[in-house]
Amino acid sequence: MPFGFLRSLQSRPAPSPVQQREHKVAGRTLPLRIVENDRATRLTLRIDAGGRGLRITVPPGLARGEVDRFLTRHQGWLEQRLAKIPDRPQVRPGIKVPIRGVPHTIVHEPDKRGTTKIGRDANGPTLTVHGELAHLPRRVADFLKREAKRDIEALVEKHCTAAGRRAKTIRFRDTSSRWGSCTSDGALSFSWRIMMAPPPVINYLVAHEVAHLREMNHGPRFWQLCEELCPDTERCKAWLKRNGTALQAIVFE
Repeated sequence: MPFGFLRSLQSRPAPSPVQQREHKVAGRTLPLRIVENDRATRLTLRIDAGGRGLRITVPPGLARGEVDRFLTRHQGWLEQRLAKIPDRPQVRPGIKVPIRGVPHTIVHEPDKRGTTKIGRDANGPTLTVHGELAHLPRRVADFLKREAKRDIEALVEKHCTAAGRRAKTIRFRDTSSRWGSCTSDGALSFSWRIMMAPPPVINYLVAHEVAHLREMNHGPRFWQLCEELCPDTERCKAWLKRNGTALQAIVFE
């Protein structure tokens, strides 16, 4: 499945019209975005991370019938790829959510008040959430956001010092196509979902984006700097490629 892995922002043409529709495949009805791109010379199809939806990039002015025929030709490919994507587990009491790579069982205590916190019971690590059940997924997401802010801001400072650069801003989002990004003016952005990955992978992601403060590309000098900041670059990059889709599939709604 095509996976937009940690791409830095580069100069791009102005946004083109986007069409929204649905497409049925492999027993699912998925949102489909059809995006015109002035630079496109052919149709390209990708599956959003976690199997959340589909995106087709098309040359300007392409007839809708061409898109329909393109989808028909690639129906088998879509079915095979979607079959490999794990189910999208809904965050709820009793399921396990990884925190820094360690599975934590969600424990719901509706009659108590307090902040979401990590603990342990006879079966292992837990994440205790208070309040109404309807708010539980959001509170778990908020917990991960707070943890991301604390860990990642410290890592950015560490790697920026080593790289001799300074980040203008640090943002946290729930992005479906990339784990991090760096703009030419020094703004760093990270998906808070990375807090579900092991600490070395979190460290790699930050090192990767900080390296873009010096090298806004993925050339040899960029990867050399990335390796200097994070010697585990290759191993962590491979881990995220293998496991990232499963992390993106978890539903915090």
